[in-house]
Amino acid sequence: MSSRVLRREIPRVFQPLLEPRRYKGAYGGRGSGKSHHFAEQVVEDSLCQRGLRTVCIRETLKSIATSSKMLIEDKLREFGLGEADGFKVFRDYIETPGDGIITFQGMQNHTSESIKSLAEYHRAWMEEAQMITATSLQLLRPTIRGKPSSEIWASWNPRRKVDAVDEFFRGPKAKDDKDIACVVANWRDNPFFPEELERERQRDLDRYPERYPHVWEGDYARAMDGAYFARDLQEAKAQGRITRIGPDFMLPIRAFFDLGGAGASADAMAIWIAQFVGREIRVLDYIEGQGQPLSYYANELRARGWGRALIILPHDGVNTDAIIGKRYADHWKDAGFTVPPPIKNQGKGAATMRIEAVRRHFPIMWFNEVTTEAGRDALGFYHEKKDEERGVGLGPDHDWSSHCGDSFGLMAIAYDQFIKQRDRDVPTNIPTFNNTIPSMGMLG
Repeated sequence: MSSRVLRREIPRVFQPLLEPRRYKGAYGGRGSGKSHHFAEQVVEDSLCQRGLRTVCIRETLKSIATSSKMLIEDKLREFGLGEADGFKVFRDYIETPGDGIITFQGMQNHTSESIKSLAEYHRAWMEEAQMITATSLQLLRPTIRGKPSSEIWASWNPRRKVDAVDEFFRGPKAKDDKDIACVVANWRDNPFFPEELERERQRDLDRYPERYPHVWEGDYARAMDGAYFARDLQEAKAQGRITRIGPDFMLPIRAFFDLGGAGASADAMAIWIAQFVGREIRVLDYIEGQGQPLSYYANELRARGWGRALIILPHDGVNTDAIIGKRYADHWKDAGFTVPPPIKNQGKGAATMRIEAVRRHFPIMWFNEVTTEAGRDALGFYHEKKDEERGVGLGPDHDWSSHCGDSFGLMAIAYDQFIKQRDRDVPTNIPTFNNTIPSMGMLG
């Protein structure tokens, strides 16, 4: 044990993280001091526990420059610690007292075999932990076991409720887990919050109110620069169109798909459940999954009460499954669902056409608040990819929100065809139904 003690002013919000716990987490917005707290704790633990081995982790680490190494070096200088105290800085790692070490690694580079190299480490700090995948977390947790007092830390700005770190630290079972200590920290909890950051915060509050809650208050990401539908969702909320609504079982229910795959690295499957009621689109539910077989989604539809839904597939619904060679549409027919012919490919500019169709119809959309929350979060984030050098748009960014956006766009295209068929008697590939407007009692 070192005789030297660091003189630190620890903000009150981080006090619960000072007691021994297997898992320690801090989440929140910008300027909260989360990274500073954990960097200081790395230094203090390394000083007080000789031979301590710490790994600082990101999901993807392209270079040491993007790691926390510079911040930890700043803390060493701030506390006046150097080689005389047992700390020696190298290009890729830092030696600590008693042959200890601090290394910096990316989880994306690890396999089930290579992760074993971390088995003798005592600390793991996951930075930007919202990017850590479920697979990476599953690999890491049983690996960090160098001592009975080994700990795994996480600091992050929340992105989605379903992100692995949120599910583990903030999910329903986390509250009663005595091995977990987790705090929320935002700018107002930081007694060292600098004036220049306060000016930036006020600027974002004034100019970018859609993204402010995520950036500064640690809210889930519901808007992004270039977001297509963030303002439409705000208007729907202000107008009371995000509320409690239920289905009219006298009218057809439709399930609109963006197709994913069954492999671990496959795209997500996104499904919106909706009804066309008079001149309204009533959005009832949202289902998303990744790496699941089609039987999973069939069971999920039935479990949620949508066993009689029409399966509305995009143009690639006629493609064959790579494993057994059966068309997606035929899978759903064999499962007992009604499958109209898939929506035809809109051709060049299809993504833009879907986005414009959604924008046209958003004023007539109503959402069931509870069951569509995850989908609305993704819609609010669905955004344009930009060439920053040229300042031009490159179409929708293919990220976690794009599958949701694509299936929602398919719904808007299908509604266009439905209206044409109903009002102008133009044949389309969606069956005709005699829709009537139910009483407002259906809104619940």
